[in-house]
Amino acid sequence: MALALRCLRPLPALLLRCSSAVPRGLPRAPGGCPAPLLEGCSQCVQQMLLSRQMATKKAKGKGQSQAKVNISPALVEDIINLEETSEDMQAVIEALKEDFSRNLNVRTSPGALDHITVVTKDGKFPLNQLGQISQKSQQLMVVNMTSFPESTAAAAKAIRESGMNLNPEVDGTVIRVPVPKVTREHRESLAKLAKQATNKSKEALRKVRSRSITQIKKSKSRVSEDTIWLLEKQIQQMADEAAAEMDKLLAAKTKELLG
Repeated sequence: MALALRCLRPLPALLLRCSSAVPRGLPRAPGGCPAPLLEGCSQCVQQMLLSRQMATKKAKGKGQSQAKVNISPALVEDIINLEETSEDMQAVIEALKEDFSRNLNVRTSPGALDHITVVTKDGKFPLNQLGQISQKSQQLMVVNMTSFPESTAAAAKAIRESGMNLNPEVDGTVIRVPVPKVTREHRESLAKLAKQATNKSKEALRKVRSRSITQIKKSKSRVSEDTIWLLEKQIQQMADEAAAEMDKLLAAKTKELLG
């Protein structure tokens, strides 16, 4: 009994499970330890972590895929909020999807102009809050700025700099927006913009990852190196998965744009 209590006392906060171990069952504690792994002593946990780290390096050396870390957020909530990190990364992906949907289409529609941001002396506003957008023909869209005539020039500038290859023409309080023909050059231009948007999103993703890892490292004084290492690996995996999803979105969008 005394031995079991002595083993339980130094149990660290990190009680993690490697997803690759789930089908085969959790590792057993070393011989001589009276408690199962999930209730074992710190020596058992450290031995388990060291074994995983060595196995991971061995697999990498052989060109095999590394074991995936799957940490329960509840077990490390005093170090970092993994769910919040995941949500931040997902938000970057959703923003990229929205950018693709709104701004990168072969055929420009009135809806594509709705959320173009117009900078005025009173602040920033979506174009559809300042002007009435309509499509006169397949080759022409019109933005009526009668309600906010003082913002006409700013609206025209926002349309021109939207990255949608549009060249608006101002006629009083009316902005005429010719719709460009769907040429191969136009398609390739949109595909380049999609690539640029993806790279920008990946940069935002890297910032989320760096911010999370910085937060983890602040706990070095009270958390073991193995805990830090596994958390960093977990966050890197999350970032890699998000980046892979972005690459899939880009591939699909590029195929759509180039036809």
